[in-house]
Amino acid sequence: MPALCRDCLTCFEDAPPRCPACGRARILAHPELFSLPIAHLDCDSFYATVEKRDNPELAAKPLIVGGGTRGVVTTCCYIARISGVRSAMPMFQAKKLCPDAVIVPPRIDYYAQVSRQIRERMQALTPLIEPLSLDEAFLDLSGTEKLHHAPPALQMARLVRAIEEEIGVTASVGLSHNKFLAKIASDLDKPRGFSVIGRGDTEAFLRDKPVSILWGVGSATRAALGRSGLRTLADIRRLSRDEMLKRFGGQGARLWHLAHGEDTRRVNPNEPIKSVSNETTFNQDIADREALLGHLWHMAEKVSGRMKAKGLAGRVVTLKLRRADFSALSRQMTLEEPSQLADTLFREGRALLAGVPEAGPFRLIGIGYSVLTPADGRDPVGDLLDPQAPRRAGAERAADAIRARFGPDAIRTGRGLGQKKP
Repeated sequence: MPALCRDCLTCFEDAPPRCPACGRARILAHPELFSLPIAHLDCDSFYATVEKRDNPELAAKPLIVGGGTRGVVTTCCYIARISGVRSAMPMFQAKKLCPDAVIVPPRIDYYAQVSRQIRERMQALTPLIEPLSLDEAFLDLSGTEKLHHAPPALQMARLVRAIEEEIGVTASVGLSHNKFLAKIASDLDKPRGFSVIGRGDTEAFLRDKPVSILWGVGSATRAALGRSGLRTLADIRRLSRDEMLKRFGGQGARLWHLAHGEDTRRVNPNEPIKSVSNETTFNQDIADREALLGHLWHMAEKVSGRMKAKGLAGRVVTLKLRRADFSALSRQMTLEEPSQLADTLFREGRALLAGVPEAGPFRLIGIGYSVLTPADGRDPVGDLLDPQAPRRAGAERAADAIRARFGPDAIRTGRGLGQKKP
């Protein structure tokens, strides 16, 4: 069976219990090890790892990266996870589970710099890289063996070792014949893991897995499947594709293919951005609608700035609220024409907020554009219901030009006047 020592990177035709070259036991062996081309690389607790790298005094301590007392956990190290801390957990709950944890605020811009260093090393292997976030990406290594004189498995082992030694960040790798299985594999042996799911063992691996392992199955979909008696992939596999299509539409057909280990999506370096949004968690729950609108305006400006910088326009506006008990609600509306303007985003968000019957209080508010397209430069032409729309759009464009010349704080408009930034 083909094998690879993950420490000294020696390859073998037969898997030994220990590497004869370095004597270590981190041997990776699989019948298809040197023929599988699709990899998923996932950094281990990325933000926390970077913080520990920069501050060695934190190395042996439980570490949480996240907001203040009323915020949520962005991520945490594996020591904190032993106590039950998880990403997206309310901070007060995380503190109860792990009272000795060190809590640091996230430094997203800094993490992005580290992420670019990692991405540069990926790009040395293949141009076919599809980032999913700052700390994970798919790589298609098809056809790269002749170029690098090494099969994809060895290339990935070299990559994660270089990332650890040169950047100080550990990562886990999943290797398979499609994206769905590669992503599952990367989570099987964290941290510093390297797992393989081949064509030959796909069916056996998936057979009794819960439906929650499928891409896109959240609590609502899981509950809907459960009401139909579909709790494992074996349950789905007992049905035909047509039956799944009949019961659940296109989503059912997609889940049927994934339950059989079938995923035809290619690794796409140009995967389009699906949404641009911004949200904030308050230090104290807010019920006052005017205060909520003040936050909404600043977030609309931030979202609009990112949309304009990327040359995008959005057709759907989404408002997000989180209640005091951490449950969430959202509202959406579709625009007549795609927009990138802060004025449009704020006004539609304000209308969505007005349609929320609950008085609150709320601990979080968010706003964003989705269903994105390239911006065509057109602004609202106005109609009988809103004849002032063109004038407001012109004023916003003029304000953008002033900020571009004199800085982001050179001019503040509308609700931005007299409001503190969230």
